[in-house]
Amino acid sequence: MTDLTAFALVCSLTPSPGPSSSDLMARHILDRFAERGIATSSARVVDHHVAPGVQKDMGDGDEWPILREKILAADILVLSTPIWVGHPSSLAQRVMERLDADIAETDEEGRPVMAGKVAVVAVVGNEDGAHKTIADMMQGLNDIGFSLPSQGSTYWVGEAMQAVDFKDLAEVPDVVATTTAGVVRNAEHLARLLRRENFPLE
Repeated sequence: MTDLTAFALVCSLTPSPGPSSSDLMARHILDRFAERGIATSSARVVDHHVAPGVQKDMGDGDEWPILREKILAADILVLSTPIWVGHPSSLAQRVMERLDADIAETDEEGRPVMAGKVAVVAVVGNEDGAHKTIADMMQGLNDIGFSLPSQGSTYWVGEAMQAVDFKDLAEVPDVVATTTAGVVRNAEHLARLLRRENFPLE
């Protein structure tokens, strides 16, 4: 079977190469995928000009089509976002709005273009809101056509109203590492099943 690929879309508000907890969390996930022989890549949304809108290409320098092609080329999408004031980052919301255009897009056989692809969600923050953020992202991804594996999310949140971020930790807590390993394992399993047999047309 052809090797799977995983692409992480990081919704940090910090441009590269600045340190980013969301990018670090995505990297931990991608490293676990790589250990299982899955090719990986990533991009920070903030490093691209992603115009507001709900079309595949908003024109006039819009760079969303570049990121969209990477999503389409991957078997697994990792969406990584920080929590800001209890919500996903504004860039995560923009990603969902841009992906909305693909609800009506179909492949050459008539399936939704994102059907057969797996998505997982990663969240970091030093305030409450991880479960709500994951729920919002997963609902949107499923509406667009992505499949979600069992227990397909991982997160870390520090003590509320404090200054310690995920990137400041000396090591990944065991519970986060264990959860992340399960996310990767389940995502790979689902992606291989869908690679073998995609959703029926009728």
